[in-house]
Amino acid sequence: MTNNVAIAGSLSFLNLGELMQMLGSNGSSGVLRIYHDQVAEPGVVYFDRGNPIDASARSVDGLEAVYSLFGWVSGRFEFVQQEVNREKSINKSRMEIILDGLRMLDEGKIEKLDSPGGGPSAIAGGGPPEQTTAVKAENSPGRLPLINGPLVDYSYVVDEESFRDGDDIVQEGNHGDWIWVVLEGTAEIVKQTSKGPVSILGISDGAFLGSMSALLSGNNVRSATARAKGNIQLGMLDTQLLTSQLAPCSAEMKYLIKTLDSRLREATSMAVEVYQNKRKVSGLLNNRRQVMKQGQKEKRLFRIREGSAVVAQDIDGVPVPLVSLRPGDFFGSIPFLNLGQEPHSASVYATNDMKIHAIDTSKLTEEYQRLSAMLRNLIEHQATCISVTSLVMRNFMK
Repeated sequence: MTNNVAIAGSLSFLNLGELMQMLGSNGSSGVLRIYHDQVAEPGVVYFDRGNPIDASARSVDGLEAVYSLFGWVSGRFEFVQQEVNREKSINKSRMEIILDGLRMLDEGKIEKLDSPGGGPSAIAGGGPPEQTTAVKAENSPGRLPLINGPLVDYSYVVDEESFRDGDDIVQEGNHGDWIWVVLEGTAEIVKQTSKGPVSILGISDGAFLGSMSALLSGNNVRSATARAKGNIQLGMLDTQLLTSQLAPCSAEMKYLIKTLDSRLREATSMAVEVYQNKRKVSGLLNNRRQVMKQGQKEKRLFRIREGSAVVAQDIDGVPVPLVSLRPGDFFGSIPFLNLGQEPHSASVYATNDMKIHAIDTSKLTEEYQRLSAMLRNLIEHQATCISVTSLVMRNFMK
């Protein structure tokens, strides 16, 4: 086994989707190798700060290779932690890849490689020896999208609370500034609709419950209900400490955090609108011009000064709105985050009177890297929730 192996084990215990969540939550850089007794060479996925940037498996490369590896449901893996100097060929968000991969596997669109009897496979070509991990996520095809987080930093936990199956942890429309981290268990994020409650996504160990806006302004109104699915143990975070850590941040960083929170609320509301009406909401694009095209290699980030915009994803040849943006909101490429929207996975349509200014992302990135690990984890969680909620809306469209 390579000396720098950080984690290794059986795919029957920890599947590719769970591995990607764990590596992403920890911001890991390195090389993931997956071995199967029916394939001579291992599949390889390269990660840069938690995000898959390139891959190879048998005769395919890039995103197609990653999707094919979801079919390796038995076998073994090893992750070597190291710096990765490789050209980026994968631009989809991590959660988008996970959910699409699991869905395609469930629908039979990915070839399934299993060992006889479904047990762990032998290692071809002298792969890594037997080893397991202590981490097990609960995500699987066909279930509610489930978000896990990094290992809990207990130095930020000031109290613990328990809830039983079916308990409402927070209720939509109520006020509250608390932020929790899930210590053990699962909760569903639920929105009320004219057709009754609908579950949007699930959060599990290491994920967060609450809005970062609570750290920047008081009187926070809960935008959704969080309901315990089974018994759940939560840790209440020290919001006073987190607020003090955010205080020295620039106005641009604070605006970014606020606009991420606003975008998540918008994405959730849009998903509910689609769920209730079962119709495309393309009317929101009337009298707007495309200012950023889906798939465009855009590295700039802009903030809206006047006017408004709509972020829309091309679904079966039709642009479907994901979120509406207003003055103060950002759009474009955030170097340290992937929202699963523009520029790689969505376009931007603006009103004719929109005025914008470009943001110095180098300074913003430097400031982000100086934040505490807990604050970075909270921001990353917001981005992941935005990405997953956009995918949920896409599923509602179908």
